[in-house]
Amino acid sequence: MGYGGSYWALLKYIAPWREPGRGAEPATVRFETGPGEQAQVDWGSTWIYLGEQRVRVHIFTMVLGYSRRLFAQAYRSEGLDALLDGHAAAFAHFGGRTATILYDNPRTIVSSKEESTGQVVWNAMFKDRMDFYGVTVRLCRYYRAQTKGKVESAVKYIKRNGLAGKRFRDLEELNVYLLDWCVRVADERVHGTTHERPSERFRRGETLLSVAARPPGRRERVESRVVPRDSYVAVEANRYPVPLEWAGQTVEVRLLAEEVWFTLSGAEAVRHPRLSGKHQVARWNGPPRQGPQRGALPLPGPPRFDPSCFGQIGEVDIRPLGRYEAMLEPVQP
Repeated sequence: MGYGGSYWALLKYIAPWREPGRGAEPATVRFETGPGEQAQVDWGSTWIYLGEQRVRVHIFTMVLGYSRRLFAQAYRSEGLDALLDGHAAAFAHFGGRTATILYDNPRTIVSSKEESTGQVVWNAMFKDRMDFYGVTVRLCRYYRAQTKGKVESAVKYIKRNGLAGKRFRDLEELNVYLLDWCVRVADERVHGTTHERPSERFRRGETLLSVAARPPGRRERVESRVVPRDSYVAVEANRYPVPLEWAGQTVEVRLLAEEVWFTLSGAEAVRHPRLSGKHQVARWNGPPRQGPQRGALPLPGPPRFDPSCFGQIGEVDIRPLGRYEAMLEPVQP
C-alpha cells in the first residue's frame, strides 16, 4: 500500500485501537454441577506403540462433574459400537450413572442439528440405548468446546500424564493399565479446581443413579456369507481367513464392537479382531489350515489332448500355393 515504515512501528501506532476490542470477547463462566447431576463424555486420540507397531488409539473418556472421578478406555475407532461399549464399561466402573451426560455433536450421537431452532435428529441406536439407561442427553453448542471443559482437561491429562512414553503389548494390556491408572493415580491426585481428591469427594457426596437391573444386550450385527475358494471372507471391505474346508459353504458372521465371529454349523467359531480400516487382511492365528484331505475327489484339471483324434480327422490335403493366389485374382467381366 506504499507504507515505507517498519512492522513494529505500525503495531505501536494501531495499539490504541486494538485495546478496547480485547475485552469484547465474553468471559467464560465456570459451571459447577451438584452430586450425581452431570457427567461429560469425549474422545481423545493419540499415537502409541502396541507391540512393535505404532498405531493411533482412541480414548473414550467420562468424567463425573461433581467429584471429577475419571474413566478411560481405549478403542481402535470412535464408532458407535465403541461409544456404546464405553458407556457400559463406565457405568459398571462408577457403579451407576448421572442424571444427565454432556456431549459434543458427533455423527454417532447427532444425525443432524438445526442451530437456529435447536431441533435435533438423534442417531436412533444411540438414543435408544440412552433411553434404556434413563440418561438425559445434553449437547454443547457448536464451536463452544469449553462448555465441556472438565472432560477436555481430562483428555489432555490422560495423554500427557497417563500415556506419555508408554508402550504396551496390545490393546487389552493398554486398557488394564488405564483402569489401574484411573483408580490409583487420577482419582487420588489433588484436583486443581476442587482442591480435593476425586475419590474422597466421590465417597463423601457423589450419589449416582442405578442403571437398569439387566445390562443391555451386546450390540451385534448378524449376517451370512458364502466362503469363497480361497477361504477369505469379505466383511466391511476387509478380508478374514477361515478354515479351508469351509470353502463353498454358508457361514454366519457376527460383528461385535471389537471382534468378528464366523460360525459354521457343527464347528467351533473362528474369532478375529475387528479391523477398523478398509482393504486390510486379517492374520490367521489358529492351527495350520489344511487343504482337501486324501480320499476327497480331485479338483477338475484342464482337458487333456487325445492323439486318437487324428484317426478320425484323416490326412490333410497338400495343395500348391498358386491355387490360393488364383483365388485372390479379380474375376474378368
